[in-house]
Amino acid sequence: MKTRIITALFFALGLFSCEDFLETPPADTLTDETYWTNEASVRTFSYGFYTAYFTGYGSGNTWGRYFSGQGLNDDFAPSAPAQFTPNAVPATASAAGWTFTWVRKANIFINRVQQVPMEQAAINHWRGIGRFFRGMEYHDLVKNFGDVPWYSNSLTESEVEQLYKPRDSRTLVMDSVLADFRYAAEHVRLENGTKGLTVNKDVVLAYMSRIFLFEGTWQKYHNNNSAKAAEYLEAAKWAANEVIKSGRYRLGNYREVFNSLSLVGNPEVILYREYVAGTLTHALNSYNNKEPQTGPSKDLIDSYLANDGLPIDLSPAYKGDQGIANQMANRDPRIAQTFVTSQLRLNGIAGNYSTTGIATHKFLNESIKDLPEGSLSGNPTDAPVIRYGEVLINYAEAAAELATVGGPALTQNDLDISVNVLRSRPGINIPHLQVVSGEPAVNGQVYDDPDRDPSVPAMIWEIRRERRIELVFEGFRLDDLKRWKKLEYTNTVTNPEINMGAWIRKADHPGISAAVVLDKDQADTEGYITPAWTAATQRTSIPDKYYLNPLPLDQIVLYKERGVTLTQNPGWE
Repeated sequence: MKTRIITALFFALGLFSCEDFLETPPADTLTDETYWTNEASVRTFSYGFYTAYFTGYGSGNTWGRYFSGQGLNDDFAPSAPAQFTPNAVPATASAAGWTFTWVRKANIFINRVQQVPMEQAAINHWRGIGRFFRGMEYHDLVKNFGDVPWYSNSLTESEVEQLYKPRDSRTLVMDSVLADFRYAAEHVRLENGTKGLTVNKDVVLAYMSRIFLFEGTWQKYHNNNSAKAAEYLEAAKWAANEVIKSGRYRLGNYREVFNSLSLVGNPEVILYREYVAGTLTHALNSYNNKEPQTGPSKDLIDSYLANDGLPIDLSPAYKGDQGIANQMANRDPRIAQTFVTSQLRLNGIAGNYSTTGIATHKFLNESIKDLPEGSLSGNPTDAPVIRYGEVLINYAEAAAELATVGGPALTQNDLDISVNVLRSRPGINIPHLQVVSGEPAVNGQVYDDPDRDPSVPAMIWEIRRERRIELVFEGFRLDDLKRWKKLEYTNTVTNPEINMGAWIRKADHPGISAAVVLDKDQADTEGYITPAWTAATQRTSIPDKYYLNPLPLDQIVLYKERGVTLTQNPGWE
């Protein structure tokens, strides 16, 4: 089955991989008229979208979402933090992502399937698949650029006025995306090819919960549009609840979702990318095994609750952070599923050291770590693309945020079907989160984390914590900070714990590298590892313009030549 699916994917990509994704083949073998003749051809065309949106762990040495973007958030503490300071506004469309190629491909697909001799239900299903991918692409475009032109049909080169039309409002575009997802949720089949490897109704609903949680919170925190925020958050909550109440998914072992050689039959995985040794492989297992790592920040490690369900500053179970054994003891067990808890890996002592001394093993499959396929870019572990754990936390956050913009109050049942399912995962089992008069509580004890951002309500703070822990290193954190309008958290001066790691005493670690600096002072002999210790490596200035990308200059010029003003995003003028 692996070989058949991957071969189909490569075939689809080979057919449709150029700029407009409709390469012109020999006229006597394949034409627009001869291709769209049966459902099998329609399915093959749909596979051409998969590697663009379902990257998983990437391929070869090119990573996907997971463990990517290291340092450009508050989870990682690199020695040279990435900066929000591009050298210049990108000069080409390809460099900036301002391209509507995938939109055109989706529109072609939506249009052509209506011509294929199939039952109406099949036509509706495949139109739903096309509208799903169009919605996915527009979400990415809006997330990057804000206002963008909406195209509901594929255009020809002669339709210049439409090709260079002004940007439509973000709200108009996302309303159209919501219509696409509602259509897909109604018409896409529950069974559509191999379960877990193809888009079905559950995949549509899961992504709907992700996308409209993003857009609902963006509307709240950036646009102050409570009505539109409520509409989108309600859509996210509904979609997540549809998956939850279906009963088709459940949680198993946390780490097995990320380090398994096969995810066939995993009860949590809604969609995954399948890898095959020698055919399609990646490098993420190797990075968690034999190579130096960008380590987790102290800020991230401190966000894990104690095993009594309380923040570490409030918990009598917490043993402090002097020594890895103390730091990792009596914590939310997901900390041990994510990080190496038995040892520090220090530069000068371990070849696979971490910049903070604390190493990640969330993605490591120990059974192959010493084999050739466990090294370099030959890793065959399967990658989750979207999973039930995310849907649960999407539901919790959508419900909590909806209550702040005129929706129903967050209830204990909302928590019990979402956050508390995560906490009851086999092998985790920490006390449930309760809501008491709108405030978070554990075992009836209302609490307020002393480290809480005072601008964030206590209950939303706790749900955001749960999200951070459950989805750590899965590629969400920077997007989350952007939609919450919290890029300030990435400032290494005002938030110094994102530039700190383990506490050590150098004398306890003979051979440690002089590159390991403690508390920003090379002379210190004990203290917290500080990966970026010079003033030049700090990340300090984070203007609001970085919430959106700049429009490429060449596009602004092209529009101007046709008498249309393409307005640059604020701050990038």
